[in-house]
Amino acid sequence: MTGTVARIEKKNPLGAITGFFKGVVTDFIEGDIFVKLSALVMGAGYFRRKQIIKGIIVTLFQAVIILFAGGFGRHYLSRIGTLGSVEYAPVFNFETMKNEINDYDHSFQILLFGVVSIIVLAVAFMFYLRNIRNVRALELRAKSGLHIHTFLDDVRSAKDERFHITLLTFPCLGIVLFTIVPLIIMITVAFTNYDQLHMPPASLFTWVGLENFKALFSNNIASSFGYAFGKVLSWTLIWAFAATFSNFFLGIMLASFINNAKTKLKRVWRTGFIVSIAVPQFVTLLIVRNFFARQGIANTLAADIGLTSFLQNIGLSPAHLDFIPFLTDPNWAKVMVILINIWIGIPFTMLIATGVLMNIPKELYESAKIDGASPFKQYIYITMPYMLFVTAPFMITQVVHNINNFNVIYLLTQDIYTTTDQALAAVNAKEIDLLVTWLHRLTQEQYDYKMASVIGIMVFVVCAVFTLIAFNLVIGRNKEDKFQL
Repeated sequence: MTGTVARIEKKNPLGAITGFFKGVVTDFIEGDIFVKLSALVMGAGYFRRKQIIKGIIVTLFQAVIILFAGGFGRHYLSRIGTLGSVEYAPVFNFETMKNEINDYDHSFQILLFGVVSIIVLAVAFMFYLRNIRNVRALELRAKSGLHIHTFLDDVRSAKDERFHITLLTFPCLGIVLFTIVPLIIMITVAFTNYDQLHMPPASLFTWVGLENFKALFSNNIASSFGYAFGKVLSWTLIWAFAATFSNFFLGIMLASFINNAKTKLKRVWRTGFIVSIAVPQFVTLLIVRNFFARQGIANTLAADIGLTSFLQNIGLSPAHLDFIPFLTDPNWAKVMVILINIWIGIPFTMLIATGVLMNIPKELYESAKIDGASPFKQYIYITMPYMLFVTAPFMITQVVHNINNFNVIYLLTQDIYTTTDQALAAVNAKEIDLLVTWLHRLTQEQYDYKMASVIGIMVFVVCAVFTLIAFNLVIGRNKEDKFQL
């Protein structure tokens, strides 16, 4: 029965957390005096078991945390509730007869270091609880007559059987410092009024609760964020799926044509597309942007062959313009960025599809030929199902990538596309914007960090929901056996 409960707790994260805390309480109650003393001095249990160096290290760690909490941590945590109350101001010093800056509060520093302090203290608290369990485990080993590891034994263990933990320690620290902490800061900023009017150090900002989220989902005279968010989100999703699936299916088709037994000079074709990958993407995008500019090659050729006037006559291009608005009209621009992305993205998909196609068992095609299946049916019933299963994780990640595809939209339309929708312009958005490019423009042009943070959270929610649903639908069907030899 106990084993069953343990297995359930391992499968259930909430149960595992509850079990950990229950274990700490049990170990403290049932442990000897040195286990109980470890709740006051963390190294007490190690000193009792003659692990002197380890006892000194954890005791020094405890001392550092206490000093941190009483000094640096207390300074910022005591202000995090208000994010500061003393504004930046010059003060005249009668002794020096000069203006000096007062001892002001910096809201962002308080927020940043306050969050860091909370994380440090939370990690230290979990280490403190883990220490009680470790000391209790040492006591049980001693009572059972088992060997108590020395400090050198622990070092050898870190290099041998626990080497995987040693290797993961620094990457995990990097993830915490450079991913989790900035993410938490971004989330907290969404609940403040941090913008151009409340820019530290000149001004303070403070907590506003859910006001920014209400603004994002409402549309009124004072704010058109709700209107803009709906339009930008809908275009972001259309773009993400169109860009992903066009590259995916066209890339598979291209790989199939190149790998076909009747295709000559396969290496030449592959090399040509690989060379296009070698060119930096931003260089390609800037060149293509000039290519489709008002006075670019595309418009010049279109005018010379009469395409410009033909499109105007059938209503696909504005009659008052003497050029085709490839990247300046909202409808034209949306079509063009998808087509240009196809040119940029197909080579990557082609290379991935080539590797998968080479590993499809030839026996499947030979059996299909014997059964009288046409090449088209072989492609539909053998090639595509195999490709879809093997490359499904890649396709899902590509959708998420395209939701956050900053380069294509920004480099093709920045300084060229101007919105005519005043409701969008009021919140610095454009019809061609993705959520990520809108977020960038809010921070870099309007310094509206609070709304940019809210949009950043919504991007995360959209990506997380889609990824969870897609992986459960695609990977969770357990069809691996159908595609294994």
